[in-house]
Formats: sequence, C-alpha cells, structure tokens
Amino acid sequence: MAIYFCIQDKPKDREARRKIWAKGLDFDLVGFVLVATFLGALEVVLDKGQEDDWFGSSFIVTFTAISASALVLFIPWALLKSNPIIDIKMLASRQFGACFVVMLGVGAILIATTQMLPQMLQENYGYTATLSGLALSPGGIVTMVMMIVVGRLNFIQPKYLIAAGSAFVAYGMYYLTSLYGDTSFGFFAWSRMIVGVGLPLMFVPITTASYDGIPASKTDQASSLINLARNFGGSIGVSIAQTVLARREQFHQSRLAEQVGTWNPGYHQTLQNAQSYFAGQPSTGGSPSQTGIAWIGQAVEQQASFLSYIDVFVVLGVIAAFIIPLALTLRSVKAGKQQVAA
Repeated sequence: MAIYFCIQDKPKDREARRKIWAKGLDFDLVGFVLVATFLGALEVVLDKGQEDDWFGSSFIVTFTAISASALVLFIPWALLKSNPIIDIKMLASRQFGACFVVMLGVGAILIATTQMLPQMLQENYGYTATLSGLALSPGGIVTMVMMIVVGRLNFIQPKYLIAAGSAFVAYGMYYLTSLYGDTSFGFFAWSRMIVGVGLPLMFVPITTASYDGIPASKTDQASSLINLARNFGGSIGVSIAQTVLARREQFHQSRLAEQVGTWNPGYHQTLQNAQSYFAGQPSTGGSPSQTGIAWIGQAVEQQASFLSYIDVFVVLGVIAAFIIPLALTLRSVKAGKQQVAA
C-alpha cells in the first residue's frame, strides 16, 4: 500500500497501460495452466519423493505422469503459438540455455548446503538451531562483501568469473569432506566462507551473460526463467541431497555392521574395553555387556551418518565442478554490456 501511494507512474506509462487494457490482454492462459501443472506436480515429486520411496509409491508415479504430460503438451503449444507465456526457443540457444543450466546448479548448491549443514550440525554435533545458524553467518557476510567486489569486476568476462566461482564452491565442498566427529565450529564457518566467495562470482555474471543476445522484448522472460532456474534448482538440490543422505546412510551402515562381530579382533577389544568402563559406572538399566553393545551400535550409526553427509558434499562438489567447463562454453560479452545487464 505504501508503494502504491509513494511511487507515482509517469503520464506516458499510464497512457501505455490504458492502451493495453483498451486493446485487451493477450494472455496465454493455456500455456500458463500447462506450465503451472508441470512445475507444481514436479515440485510435489521432489518434495515427497524421498519420503514416499520415489517410484515405489503410486502417489509419486501419478504426479510424475501429470508433470510429464503437461510438459509434453506445452512444448508444441509454445512452439506453435505466436506469443507463448514462455518462449522455449530461448532455452535452446547456447548462451541462454547454458546460463539456465548453470543457475540450476547454483540454486541446487546454495539451497542444499544451507539446509544440509545446519541439519548435520544439529543431528550429529548437538548444536542448537541458533549455534548452527551462527556457523553459517560468516559465509553470509563474505557473500555480501563479494557482491560489491564482483560488481567492480565488469572488465572480466562473465564466463571466467563463473568458472572461478564454481572452482571456489567445488573446493568448499571438497573441504567439507574432511569432517569428522570432533570437527570444530571454526571448520564449518570457514567452509561456508569459501562457498560465500564463490557464489557471488556465479550469481552476478550469470545475469550478465544470460541477457547477452536477448532482444529487449524478451528481457522480462529471460529474468523470469533465470529466477525460476535458481528457485527450482534449489528444490532439485535439496531433493538430491536428502536422497543421497538416506540411501548412502543405509549403505554405510550395512557395510560397517559387517565388521561388527566377535570374530573381529578390533570389535572384540573395543567391546571388552566398553564393558570394563560401564562396569564401573552407575547402573544404566542393563548389564555392562548389553550397554557396551548398544554403545558400539550407536557409534556405527553415527559413523554411517558422517560418511553419508560426506557423500552429499561430494555430489554437490561434482555439480560445482561440472559448471566450470559449461561456463567456459559461453560467448564473450561485448565490452560495455556487462554493467547494463547487471
């Protein structure tokens, strides 16, 4: 309401709007319904897939079919209509299509790491929600500073900035693979700062590169598609991360459990030490042997969890590394256009 009263339209803008309303809106309602159905159903699949065991669930299969059907119907509709709600020919171009894929990867990494790091800190390290948020805060500060720095680097081709940012993010993910049970607060803060350096090097140049070669009449669609890629990439990233986490935790737990048995000298010695320790402690409701076995079982579960989170960071690192060669395929932007696009 405050914006309505404080920001006044120019007379020529009001006149242009009046002419549009007088002529009638040329709105692609069919295309809008198909796109909304495609994205809405796919979002349900991504959000509920892991929870419902993906295609083992008839619910997920049904929504996948709905999403795929809407997409199949929309493609010929958009190609044949003179003014579709989304010009999918833009996605087929090398420059904009590559930028769209890069932004999908950036959104996946940004949102997935923002969710997975606090989740891991609270589940495996006993952090409170506040403390886990504070571990991400230095990265946020670095990101804000880097946004200003990147704005001053318009003399460097966007493709090189994107590749450099991807390298920083990939290194940040690699850095996280060295976590262990006694990792400090500073380790996670530093890892987020590394990622905070890389993400701005990708965000701003992608916007610059994506507008290169786009007609002025299509800039609104270009902006919408890039924002869609970022947000939808985040959903894809979270879905991939949660699936990898669940599946790999089961894998690691089964492999670690194979080594748990009295035939294993290491397990036998550990169990004896645990029994001796718990025998000297106040009663826990079970015998020292039962308590020792339970303690080892808990350690196996914790180690499986650590290993599965490491696998998640490996996958996100691979996504970041994949962006590097993709970014280098972008065209060079002519001097003078970068600042305008940004």
